[in-house]
Amino acid sequence: MSAGPAIAPPAVARCPALMVSAPASGQGKTLVTAALARRHRAAGRRVRVFKCGPDFLDPMVLEVASGAPVHQLDLFMCGEDACRALLHEAAVEADLILVEGVMGLFDGDPSAADLAERFGLPVLAVLDGSAMAQTFGALVHGLASYRPGLHLHGAIANRVGTERHATLLAGSLPPGVAWLGALPRHPDVVLPERHLGLVQAGEVPDLDARLDRAASLLPADCLTLPPEVAFSPGRDGAPAGGLEGRRIAIARDEAFAFVYPANLRWLQRSGARLAFFSPLHDARLPDCDALWLPGGYPELHLEALAGNATMLAAIRAHHAAGKPILAECGGLLYACSTLDDGRGRRAEMLGILQGTATMQPRLAALGMQEIALEGGALRGHTFHYSRLATQVAPAAQAVTPDGRPGEALYREGSLTASYMHFYFPSAPRAAERLFGVRPA
Repeated sequence: MSAGPAIAPPAVARCPALMVSAPASGQGKTLVTAALARRHRAAGRRVRVFKCGPDFLDPMVLEVASGAPVHQLDLFMCGEDACRALLHEAAVEADLILVEGVMGLFDGDPSAADLAERFGLPVLAVLDGSAMAQTFGALVHGLASYRPGLHLHGAIANRVGTERHATLLAGSLPPGVAWLGALPRHPDVVLPERHLGLVQAGEVPDLDARLDRAASLLPADCLTLPPEVAFSPGRDGAPAGGLEGRRIAIARDEAFAFVYPANLRWLQRSGARLAFFSPLHDARLPDCDALWLPGGYPELHLEALAGNATMLAAIRAHHAAGKPILAECGGLLYACSTLDDGRGRRAEMLGILQGTATMQPRLAALGMQEIALEGGALRGHTFHYSRLATQVAPAAQAVTPDGRPGEALYREGSLTASYMHFYFPSAPRAAERLFGVRPA
């Protein structure tokens, strides 16, 4: 029996959706978003979660909570069409869409509020209620009224002490904003952190138990589905097979894990064959035409990286053979001659980028950037605590959205290295050339 014709997705897909935001960072957006995803998933619903803005660590937790990959939504880095396409794709298959905001609701340009307004997403405000009572309502009122056209659907209080405390917070809400309950303070649901943000999901052995506990602490009101949103299709910039048959090895372990799911999907749709390896644990590289060393935490694994002599030799041989290497942020640190953890320990790394990287006690760079390369302007972001001392002249330099100088890009033979984390779909032809594909 022959298969029937493929069924095209609906022109407009409707799905309940929420933007989970807050008045500031540190209010508990990730925990609440993860708890909501886990609670609805346990109720038998298909949940798709997105993260507003650039982030690698929060999406790891949200993926564990929801059971599905977590993509970025950002009007600058991804573009409106790609955001629209991702949301429409999710709406076709999901019972609920959750989008975790970034920083405070109105912070940044573009902000979480810009994204919510552009796609008609109702907003759930998460506020740390631990040190306030009726002022809770004043903050919610401000969020609800600051920008006309933005719909603040409801509020949830985090880190609440007692039932009486929750009652005071609930009673302070302005008319038209739903009370979705309180998440009490509980040590078993706290998500551990380090200098770049949350500890990677794979390094938290009891993460599932923490998420289950947080979900169980949410009130029953949180299981009520939010309003439906109509999502129209968009163009996702799917590549046309420019990497067909090309074998790309990607570092992935505790030291290198900062990879956008959209980049992996883009590479596969472009025809690349992907193989993953561990610079920490493997003795050799997979058979490959090109190598990608993404960001992560190499500074936490100095001895293991420096001590894996066979892997160092394999990557150096790959470089000496003129095969492309892309090293982003943590990958750049690994490519350097020396990496200093800023606490008295240093080790020799690959040495294919001459220079020393040293960890700093404070954030060295943060924000969206764009870099003009052959084939187009690649967008992405930077977020790091180290500084690089090198005599290598930059081959190109990124700029911020408001025109300020950004990160340098270095070329040493077949190596391309930068602190920037690139979003490949933003400039497909430029991304292809990072992996050695030249124009015909």
